[in-house]
Amino acid sequence: MSHSEEAADALGFDVSRETVDRLDVYAQALLTWSRKINLIAPTTHSDIWSRHIVDSLQVIKSAPAVFPRSWCDIGSGGGLPGIVVSIIARETSPSSIITLIESDKRKSAFMKIISDQLGLNTRVITERIEAAPSIGAEIVSARALAPLPALLHYCSRHLTSDGSGILSKGRQWRQELEEARQSWHFEYDIQDSRVDPDSVILTVKKLRRLDSFT
Repeated sequence: MSHSEEAADALGFDVSRETVDRLDVYAQALLTWSRKINLIAPTTHSDIWSRHIVDSLQVIKSAPAVFPRSWCDIGSGGGLPGIVVSIIARETSPSSIITLIESDKRKSAFMKIISDQLGLNTRVITERIEAAPSIGAEIVSARALAPLPALLHYCSRHLTSDGSGILSKGRQWRQELEEARQSWHFEYDIQDSRVDPDSVILTVKKLRRLDSFT
């Protein structure tokens, strides 16, 4: 399967050859920079398209049909999924702003450079998630960042009141879900990962702390 076909399969719609080329440029930049700073695990270098690009593209499929005007990716690292989201937005919703929050200065520098190179409408904030100014985004995404109770705290800080969190979770997701429900009220949807059979894409909305009801 070609990269164009893999992208369309993960997204649920076709994208242009130019968009796939930008994804390829980004993938190569990840490999180049990862020789100096830890952007992706060395064991995933040989399968970067599936393990990182497709894994990030599938997050977009869980987003609303109309691409949000404001998307915030927290703990972005090297831009997964935030830069991938930005590349797709460049074609499908060029006025949308993708905010990338990352405390590591070197990783933030990489995201700024690749965003400029690819002409992406991103805003990179080099700050801790809990210290960054509230974004008020319609979507907050995170990949391999923190246990769900902590993620929901971060999401609540940066989401609009009617926004959704789209969170990539690993094999402990059921346990984390039960733990989160001890402190939070939320509605959720689960989509199986196309990349890892033990992982899911968890979408949460109507997020409220339980103590806010008392």
